[in-house]
Amino acid sequence: MKETAQIDPVDRRIIRELQRDASLSHAALADRVGASAASVWRRVRSLEQAGVLGRTVRLADPHALGHAVNVLCQVRMTRQTVTARAEFEEFIQSREEIVECYAMSGEWDYLLRIAVRDVADYDRFIMRGVLAHPSVASAASNFALRQVKYTTEIPV
Repeated sequence: MKETAQIDPVDRRIIRELQRDASLSHAALADRVGASAASVWRRVRSLEQAGVLGRTVRLADPHALGHAVNVLCQVRMTRQTVTARAEFEEFIQSREEIVECYAMSGEWDYLLRIAVRDVADYDRFIMRGVLAHPSVASAASNFALRQVKYTTEIPV
């Protein structure tokens, strides 16, 4: 099912609806996509087994949790060895402030999205965390002024 061509129109509707509200019961989902609850249950299981649908989560409001400052941080490595990258990526996984991380092509090696309470919190994090890592040569940070668009929905 990983090939897009193998996902039929009902599967697409199921995926769209679950991306908007993963708490829907199979019966409610069936009503929305025009299929039986049993069919929807089988299709959801099949999409999960194929890796099309991942784990179910609830999105938390960063403002309500006091982590409303978003920082986009570009990181350049000192060396490009497999070991250096693995150690840095292990560090990334261990830090809850880093909510997204991308290995990049081009001038910078990684792009991080970091959620912190305030600028002082970020200063402590970048100085004692990212820049203190032995594989990091430099970092450049940009603070998001406001969020214009945010979605977790992938076009289907």
